[in-house]
Amino acid sequence: MHRICYLMILLLACQYVWAQPVTPRPKIGLTLSGGGAKGLAHIGILKAIDSAGLKIDYITGTSMGSIIGGLYAIGYSADSIEKIARRIDWDLLLTNQSSLRSIFMEEKSEYSKYVLELPWVNHNFRLPLGVLEGQELWLKFSELFFPVYNQKDFSKFSIPFRCIGTDVGTGEAVVMKEGEIISAIRSSMAIPTVFTAVEYNGKKLIDGGLVRNFPVRDVKEMGADFVIGSNVATGLLPSEKVRNALQILLQVAFFREAEDNRKEVPQCDIYVPFSMEKFNMGSFSDAKGILDVGLEEGRRLYPRFKRLADSLNAIYGPDSIHADKLPHVDKVKISGYEVHGVDRTSSSFFVHTLDLATGQYYSAEQLANMVRQAYGTRYYRRIVYSLIPQQDGSVNIIFDVTENPFAFAKIGLHYNRFLGVGLVGNFTIRNFFATNSRSLVSINLGESFRIRGEHLQYLGRLKNFAIVLETQFDRFDITNYDNAKQIGLYKQNLFKVGERFQVSMNRTNTIGVGHRFDWVRYSPTISSGLELRGYNYFNTYYGFYALNSLDKAIFPQRGVKLHTEAGIVSRQHPYVNYTVNGVPPLNPDSIKIGTNSYVHATLDVESYTPLWKRSTLLLAAQAGINPHYTNNIMNEFVVGGLTKTFRNQITFAGLPEGSLYTANLAMIQGGLRTQIFSNTYITARANVMVTNFLSESNFFKNQNFYSGYALTFAYNFALGPLEISAMYCDQTKKLQSYINLGIPF
Repeated sequence: MHRICYLMILLLACQYVWAQPVTPRPKIGLTLSGGGAKGLAHIGILKAIDSAGLKIDYITGTSMGSIIGGLYAIGYSADSIEKIARRIDWDLLLTNQSSLRSIFMEEKSEYSKYVLELPWVNHNFRLPLGVLEGQELWLKFSELFFPVYNQKDFSKFSIPFRCIGTDVGTGEAVVMKEGEIISAIRSSMAIPTVFTAVEYNGKKLIDGGLVRNFPVRDVKEMGADFVIGSNVATGLLPSEKVRNALQILLQVAFFREAEDNRKEVPQCDIYVPFSMEKFNMGSFSDAKGILDVGLEEGRRLYPRFKRLADSLNAIYGPDSIHADKLPHVDKVKISGYEVHGVDRTSSSFFVHTLDLATGQYYSAEQLANMVRQAYGTRYYRRIVYSLIPQQDGSVNIIFDVTENPFAFAKIGLHYNRFLGVGLVGNFTIRNFFATNSRSLVSINLGESFRIRGEHLQYLGRLKNFAIVLETQFDRFDITNYDNAKQIGLYKQNLFKVGERFQVSMNRTNTIGVGHRFDWVRYSPTISSGLELRGYNYFNTYYGFYALNSLDKAIFPQRGVKLHTEAGIVSRQHPYVNYTVNGVPPLNPDSIKIGTNSYVHATLDVESYTPLWKRSTLLLAAQAGINPHYTNNIMNEFVVGGLTKTFRNQITFAGLPEGSLYTANLAMIQGGLRTQIFSNTYITARANVMVTNFLSESNFFKNQNFYSGYALTFAYNFALGPLEISAMYCDQTKKLQSYINLGIPF
């Protein structure tokens, strides 16, 4: 009965309309508010609109609303936008870091290592601004908006579009409707104290949400007769809930937005307010939950959108809605280029790092990878580009570059039980001794003292070949164990100097040859049964191969890291005295120390494979061999610990550092790491090890087989990863704790 009545009313309305003069079909406007991560909920509203067959004629958006609205305006479907949002690595996009895979092999060991980096500018160290350039964010936008690279008028998009920024100079809203769409959207989301301001058409802009977070008036000015408004902003917090400095800053920043919002909401015909108290602007780690909230709200609103679409179609006839509205642009031909912003480097140097050739065709993905190549040199802090269409169908590419200062002071913190607490400092300078070079000094001050210097000289124009000169001095204590029982303490001093020549075939592989001189000194500080006191020195000539395809330096999710080395340890020069229970042995010849040369080889490999979204499979193997090593000393492999921190160390879940010394060993390990909360992980490991299979030291006696396990709770925060572990070894029958904070020297 209700259906018959509804149909009769609809027929009468149609008859009435047909009897009237013909009027234009009402234009539907859509406004999407800002709100940071919460703006992902807009996608659920778009999916409901698509499912209902409702055509949107105009779109406005601010901040995250400008991103979602911009993608929809250029032709992405709501389904496509949802897939993009679920695939994005938000942790990478919302940092000043790039993927480790884009970094030069020679730079990877120092990348993301320090808590604080202070640039040297105009003869002073400057504190960091605390804001994000968002290099990966620029590149992601460049890929997503590549299909409309040639459209500088936003009204010519599949759906006319405008977004809002705030002029830093005047504090007034700026309505962006032409120019570079990527710069416009990046401007609209530049939250103060979080993102850097953006130059746009001669103005410096920040987040439009400061003055107009919900731009309904703008969609009506475009010509919308009927407005759908989706608002994820929760407005100002009640005073009793403002508890920290950041919340106070945000309250002050958004005072004007709150007042403006009260004027915008009444102009909506369908107003969609979201209540998401358990999420905030930075809840990108909860993207799935926010998307689910939006999808649920979309399902609730679908019948209303469907009735609106059906009524309009009944009155005005079906409207043309194209399922595939995104322009098809696979590649562009680059006929010329310009580079703006280079000072310490040069345009030719920059283009060389890109491997850019004019007259060639490039896709958005290829251009992004080329920019990452240049960024991976560490000479540049930000690289953005725009494409300018030419009359012959090709494009000129315009690069806007922000260079890094050539000198940085860096500070980190590290602690574990073996090395104790250490403040790690580093000073890195580029092009100081010669062009295309990097020189650094690192120092560990604390319970252990360590200092290292390195000069890396690229040969030619920063391409493939390099010479590395290095030196290091360590002084730390090593506990001596007997059957897992602490029996003594040694003070070890190590001095080494070396050089190597290497070839990096790409950003994941390096091969080379080298030489190093090692001087090692032991002196007991707490007596044990058999003690050695003195030093030994020797030269090692080696070849090596390194591979690093990890996606992150900390808690990687995919990739392989491998280092293998093989060479000859030349004749040794030991000056060592032995004592047994404090007195020299009765027959010194019974422990005569060898001086012959021998082969020395190592292997260290780890791999990470994502099993599902929050879990990663860990596999690792370590091996070390010294064939014909019997009476030699001070080059044994030292087993124990979960963090690689010192020379000849083999990590092993179940044993603390220095638990045993051996001339030959092989270890394999498997594990599973699961992210349980944002930046919070649980890792389970199990490993087995065999020793003494090629030769055996006359001075250190061990079992031939070991097995062990570890369960680790880890939290990655401002000071670096904090890892708290429980370890057990089947052979020692001991359960032990292990704590590591930060990244070691």
